[in-house]
Amino acid sequence: MSESIQKPIDAPLSGWRRRRWLTGAMAGAAALTGLGVAWQSNRARQSALTIDSAFWKLSFSTPEGALLQMRDLHGKPLLLNFWATWCPPCVDELPLLSRFYNENSSKSWQFLGLAVDGVEPVKRFLKQAPVAFPVALAGISGMESSRALGNLTGVLPFTVAFGVDGSVLHRKMGQLTATELQAWLNPS
Repeated sequence: MSESIQKPIDAPLSGWRRRRWLTGAMAGAAALTGLGVAWQSNRARQSALTIDSAFWKLSFSTPEGALLQMRDLHGKPLLLNFWATWCPPCVDELPLLSRFYNENSSKSWQFLGLAVDGVEPVKRFLKQAPVAFPVALAGISGMESSRALGNLTGVLPFTVAFGVDGSVLHRKMGQLTATELQAWLNPS
């Protein structure tokens, strides 16, 4: 007499059922990741479209106490670099930006370093390591300006290249290279 063996309800999944479950879970995770990336990308594009015009209405103090109006930089290509004295990659990148400014400022490109820092640390830093391009102070609220321009994670350094019409041409989170700068300023 043969007895049928029944599996208890809480028995572990068989091999094929486990593989199907894992495959489904992985597919679901991949789909959610894709939706998240698409949402974030679309959010950054929409944010840039609506905030770029507001950005040109901002003003920032220079380390010397003068007021720099962003609208005064509108109408020519602009390379804008968010940096801080406490950010090692930012500090490493500044000599490259300074050399590049010296080589390209006569070619109608404007440069501005926006320090996400306090006035005294910036003054001390620039006294020890001067740069050729203009610097303004955005303070910690400068991170909001950088986020509005597409730096959703708040990475420093963060660089944006604007076209003549004020639109964002390029963005880079992290340290730039000379090759990237050359490609941005001289597109083929």
